[in-house]
Amino acid sequence: MSANVLPTNNTTLVRTALRGVVAGLAGGVVFGIIMGVQNMLPMVGMLIGQENAAIGFVVHMLISALIGATFGVIASRLPSGWAPQVIAGGVYGIVWWVLGALVLMPLLLGMSAMVFVIGDMQIMSLIGHVLFGMVMGAAFKLLAGRI
Repeated sequence: MSANVLPTNNTTLVRTALRGVVAGLAGGVVFGIIMGVQNMLPMVGMLIGQENAAIGFVVHMLISALIGATFGVIASRLPSGWAPQVIAGGVYGIVWWVLGALVLMPLLLGMSAMVFVIGDMQIMSLIGHVLFGMVMGAAFKLLAGRI
């Protein structure tokens, strides 16, 4: 093998992570609109000390891209049909709802009493996370062979 050629498995990993980033951004836009309507974006901005919806949206999109990259690596190992990809995205959205909304957000915002608290706001967040994941899964499938 030439020194200038990446091994196929590394190329595939980069390609699936990139496809995941794009898919995560697609899901992030949908979820970002939901969060904007619910006036939740300023709280996301508080993760970097800026209670601002526009900054919150940027932070949200960066997080969406990172989550999408990890989804891409995982989803590339699943059956490639629409149902497995969309369902896997929805499940991954639930995983990130637990990790992000129920654990990390409260801890990072200094609200440790809110860890694992489930109220109306958290239920709306769950719906948004599931939609995010399903859109991400569908976008990942749609991008197959294009990126």
